[in-house]
Parts: sequence; structure tokens; C-alpha cells
Amino acid sequence: MEEKITRDNIAESLFNKQLEIIGKTRIDAVESFNWRFYFTITGEQYLEFKKYAISLIQKVFKCNKTKALNTFDWYWKMFSVRFKD
Repeated sequence: MEEKITRDNIAESLFNKQLEIIGKTRIDAVESFNWRFYFTITGEQYLEFKKYAISLIQKVFKCNKTKALNTFDWYWKMFSVRFKD
């Protein structure tokens, strides 16, 4: 059974989802020096993740789309991977 996503674990859940979309795991991130540089995401994958994340943020924090977008932007700046050329 999957753990319920709450305010306490949403960052972890978003991180796992981001890695899942690019075909990586948290173990890969731990084992990779400077994983944010070496892991990449395509524009299509980014849009998929952004749509998922904004919806989840709105649901968990019970906020409007603007606040969810701002929260997502902060998350992306802090925990994102590079875009694939």
C-alpha cells in the first residue's frame, strides 16, 4: 500500500516522482556525485512533472493554482535536474 502524501512528505514524494519520470531512483542520486548535473529531463517530461506537481500541491496544501505554481517554481529551483539539449 502506498503511503498517503501529506505536508510532511510531499517534497520526498515530488522528488521520487521527478526521478521516476527520468528513469532514475533515489539510490541513483545517492550514488552519483553531483546528480543534479548528470541527470537530465526533456521538455515533455518536465511538462508531465509540472502538471503532476501542481495538482498535488493544490490538493495537499488546499491552495489556488497561483500559489501552487509559486511553490512549484521554488521546488524546481531547489531540486531540479538539467534540461536535455
